[in-house]
Amino acid sequence: MQKTIFLLLFCGITFVNHAQNASVEKSVFGIQTGLLGIWAHNESRLSNQIALRSEIGFDAGLWGGSFYDKTGYAAKPVFTLSPRWYYNLNRRQRKSRRIDGNSGNFIALKTSFRPDWFVISNYDNVRYVSDISIVPTWGIRRNIGDHFNYEAGIGAGYIYYFAKEAGYSENEGEAAVNLHLRIGYRF
Repeated sequence: MQKTIFLLLFCGITFVNHAQNASVEKSVFGIQTGLLGIWAHNESRLSNQIALRSEIGFDAGLWGGSFYDKTGYAAKPVFTLSPRWYYNLNRRQRKSRRIDGNSGNFIALKTSFRPDWFVISNYDNVRYVSDISIVPTWGIRRNIGDHFNYEAGIGAGYIYYFAKEAGYSENEGEAAVNLHLRIGYRF
């Protein structure tokens, strides 16, 4: 009888141990760069699978053609808040895959504000119209070693331009696309 109770108790502890949910990290700081920009970010845990990503950085753009003397570039500041739901952490943990640094698949509601404070460009007097965008995004993040990671995402949403502030007759809104591929370093 004692062996049976001990065996049931041991199996119960083992079952409880495996029933724990995987969780995003309490706080993750890092920097990322892509083809068109550089960003610093923090992800703070809201629940086991949801993190709030706050980000500050520079979004960049390129232009050129026969109307311009040279190829132009511009970088403008961007502030982003993005709740992220990491929906496959439990499955990754069951398969013995890494979840540190919030490595997993996510769905996010990326909300970005780009003010017309300043623009870094190789052309003089470049102006940018302030905008705000809300783009639902699906993405993945994976680790490369202990501190490096890469991230890819795609989404479609809405962008609203504050054109009246720049002297235009009315503000405008249109469809927006988020397509990103970044490599980063986690502190």
